[in-house]
Order: sequence, then structure tokens, then C-alpha cells
Amino acid sequence: MSSPSVAVIDYGMGNLHSVASALAKVGGDLDIRVTDQAEQIVGADRVIFPGVGAIRDCMAEIRRLKLDEVVSACVDAGKPVLAVCVGMQALMNSSEENDGVECLGLVNGEVCYFGENHKDSDGNKLKVPHMGWNNVVQRKAHPLWEGIADGSRFYFVHSYFVRVADESLVTGTSDYGREFHSVLSRKNVFAAQFHPEKSGEAGLQLLKNFLNWDGNP
Repeated sequence: MSSPSVAVIDYGMGNLHSVASALAKVGGDLDIRVTDQAEQIVGADRVIFPGVGAIRDCMAEIRRLKLDEVVSACVDAGKPVLAVCVGMQALMNSSEENDGVECLGLVNGEVCYFGENHKDSDGNKLKVPHMGWNNVVQRKAHPLWEGIADGSRFYFVHSYFVRVADESLVTGTSDYGREFHSVLSRKNVFAAQFHPEKSGEAGLQLLKNFLNWDGNP
């Protein structure tokens, strides 16, 4: 009997070694495929769609490698998909970054800039990018929250945040001068703005939950 498999999509724009190491730590006998090959991704039991860097460069590589079609196929097939950071942002319709970039359009939403003069509620200027640990408030129940306390802290690095049209998709929120949608879920897709592989025990628990998830909400 073959080992359960997870494909980490490689388009040159993610912390792939960190993600693979974290999966190996929690996954036991797991077939981890860091790959840009469609057959390896579509054939895996689960898929992680990571990403760091500028959205224009990310989308250019995703389309050049035809991974837009692969991600869509995995979503349509009901395969459990975990989108992380820019991977989450790439699911949206568009991003304000780089003077406006068209994204995959798999989720009705947009990616917005925190702003050059971003401030907290007391008027204190906040650094952008938002970098470091922040709390995530669980807005709805989900199998990937199992064993993770509401309000747990996760590690973020981003200057842009997601805003979705359908509030029922919002699974977690965080606050950085304003509340933003830090976690979304819809059917077999779970998307997080934070980096679970850099988020200590809570992040490892989320990855473990993902490996045990059948894709049902």
C-alpha cells in the first residue's frame, strides 16, 4: 500500500524547504512531492499552494507553468487544498499590488494594500509589511482548527490583505490597524495568510490536521 501523498506546488516563489520539513515532522510515513509537474500534483492526495514575493511575478510563473489550470483542476476535483500567504492571495480575482494584477478568480475577492501611512486605532503608525506574530480569531468551526485554541498566534509576513465578497467564507480574522480576513475556507479549500510552517506548535497542528482532512468542511 502506497504512502499518503501531498504535493507542494513549486513555481519558485515559496518557502518550499520549510514547508516540506514541517510536513515531514508531522506526517510520519508521507510521500512529499515538491513539484511543478501536473501529473504529480493532480495525482497527490492533498495539495499545498504556497507563495511569497510580488504577486505579478508569482502569477507570471503560475501561468507560464500552466499551474493555474492545475490548481483549478485540484479544486474542482474536491482534493484537499491548503493555500498559504501569496497562494491565498492568488485565489482572488485581483490584487492592488504592482499597479493591479489579475489573479486566478477562484474566490470572489480582492487583495488590498495596508497603506503607506497605516495606523492603529490610537493613531500610532504601524510598519508595513505586517511582520511577526499575531492572533487569529476563529470565525467559524473547521476541521483544521482541531486542537488549536481560539486566538492562537501565527506568523505573518505581508503588505497586502484579502477581502472576500462572501462573508460566509471567512474562517479566521486578525487585526493589524484594521480587521482583515486571515483565513478563508470553502468546501475542499482552506486558505491562510499566515505561514503555518513558521508558526510553532499551532502551525504544526494545523498542518497535521490538514493531512488528516478529507476535504469536507
